[in-house]
Amino acid sequence: MSTCQVCSLGADHPGVVLDDRQVCNLCNLDFAEDLLVNYRYTSEVFAEFQQAPPAGGEYDCLFMYSGGKDSTYMLDKFANEYGKRVLAFTFDVPFESVHAAQNIALAREKIPATFVLDSDDDNIKLMMREVFNRPAPKKPGKYLDEKLPCVSCRTFFVLRAILMAYRQGIPYIALCADPQQILTMESNVREIVRDFYKTFGERLTDTLFGGQLEELLFEEEENLPKIVFPFIAMRHEYEPDRIVEELRAKGLYQSSPLETHCTLLPLLNYYSFKNWDCMFYKLNASTHVRSVRRNAEYDRSTFSIKFPRSLELGPVEERLGKVVLAIAAGEGERADHQRELVDLFQRMGATEDAAAFVSQSFLDMRTVADDLGIRLG
Repeated sequence: MSTCQVCSLGADHPGVVLDDRQVCNLCNLDFAEDLLVNYRYTSEVFAEFQQAPPAGGEYDCLFMYSGGKDSTYMLDKFANEYGKRVLAFTFDVPFESVHAAQNIALAREKIPATFVLDSDDDNIKLMMREVFNRPAPKKPGKYLDEKLPCVSCRTFFVLRAILMAYRQGIPYIALCADPQQILTMESNVREIVRDFYKTFGERLTDTLFGGQLEELLFEEEENLPKIVFPFIAMRHEYEPDRIVEELRAKGLYQSSPLETHCTLLPLLNYYSFKNWDCMFYKLNASTHVRSVRRNAEYDRSTFSIKFPRSLELGPVEERLGKVVLAIAAGEGERADHQRELVDLFQRMGATEDAAAFVSQSFLDMRTVADDLGIRLG
């Protein structure tokens, strides 16, 4: 298979096209016009939010709070530096790891915000079963198709937050996507709703949300909340290592960025390998490779997960694919899989403890799939 000469993305990766020099459209910045439009819009909305006087209601914004490093850092900033009246909205995802809960508990003690926990286990599990159990997708696919389960899950609880903000008259919703996610995030509330209908159809969408989303499609624009992406607007200031260091100094963060807060990470990798022959973090890793090759003298990351400069992406991805598919099929010995996974995650920059933590979730993949009704193989 042909791969990009700069970032190593494969020619059959969703949304990727190689030119006659074997350089992909992402490295050629074929999306630059869309990128600039998104940057301009997010910068304008963030500036508007920062300058806005206190809202008429109880809260100035609804803040999407996951317990991860990015949202914890920015929640602290909103409440303690910007002086905003914040409703910190956490969707109790049934696949959240214990580390997220620990970080949220720390934030409740130290950050002056109102915390609310939302949940809808039955419907989010129904949606995830639909995504994972669909027939194999058509190729070549579109940008981010290999991450459809993750994007769908995130969109589900973003829509829950939108409905809450809309009902309570909260004018802004803060979402802490990192700068690399600029092309994966829709800024317009109405378009988010439309995209969800396109993905899941009217019947399932109305089942998942009780028919409430349709109201948003026909509401006046000024009555809909605006979505703020602070890290995208502040992209030149986004430094994951510094963020983690500052949070730990404040006693607000106790885990590693590679210790994802989602226990579905193994299943997300299974989906990516099974349908697209790539690991879930392939776009993140290819961005790392691209930045290293173009900025050999600098060691700075602009995305959430930072990989070692010496990472050999191809061999690591191939080995990870083999072990993920073997675990999904119930093949091989658990101890052998564990040794392989720990080695791979350490090669990707995890500490020994973090590698052991993540590998354990991969070893338990079949149990999680059974609980959700997801068919493997």
